[in-house]
Amino acid sequence: MTPGEIRERLIAQRVVPVLRLVSAEKTERAVQCLLSAGFSTVEITLTVPGALELIERIARRAELLVGAGTVRDLDAARRCLDAGARFLVSPCVVPGMAAAAHAAGCAALAGGFTPGEILAAHRDGADIVKVFPASTGGPAHVRAIHSVFPDIALCPTGGVTLQNFEDYLAAGAALVGVGNDILDQPALEAGDNARASAHARRFLEHATP
Repeated sequence: MTPGEIRERLIAQRVVPVLRLVSAEKTERAVQCLLSAGFSTVEITLTVPGALELIERIARRAELLVGAGTVRDLDAARRCLDAGARFLVSPCVVPGMAAAAHAAGCAALAGGFTPGEILAAHRDGADIVKVFPASTGGPAHVRAIHSVFPDIALCPTGGVTLQNFEDYLAAGAALVGVGNDILDQPALEAGDNARASAHARRFLEHATP
């Protein structure tokens, strides 16, 4: 897949799970629940213990496109790419990250919040700009950003839930990033994978273009 094809696959799903859990074991179970729910892309943040090893394992699964999140410098970016991540996500602009991703045939999502930061991320080569933290400005902020940058694919992330994600899409977001709320956490903790998956499936059911 090319960076452009990865970008389109992320946008087509409309909801990207962003897993920031306390252990690799729990994260791997969460990934299985997401697969069962029908997701084909997932972001594993580098705050997860053993994240690189986990990304490497998941990257071997042909049915899943795995990305690395909370990438804060170029060294981390290169290690994630070496582990098999197909897209990189940063909470801010990491100069050169998009170029490194593209050189490896991967996509890049760089974060920004203000108009200046959004434009800087776009100009640095980000395929999609992550509006973070989305909850600070809400859908109204995304609508305002989209009105002046209609050509930039926006992905609000941070505080996006089942109750509000459709509002972000209606405000002009190309897709949204949903954190641990993507799964029923008590069900995941209890090992009830079916109930955890059912919660995640509701996002896909409502994520119509």
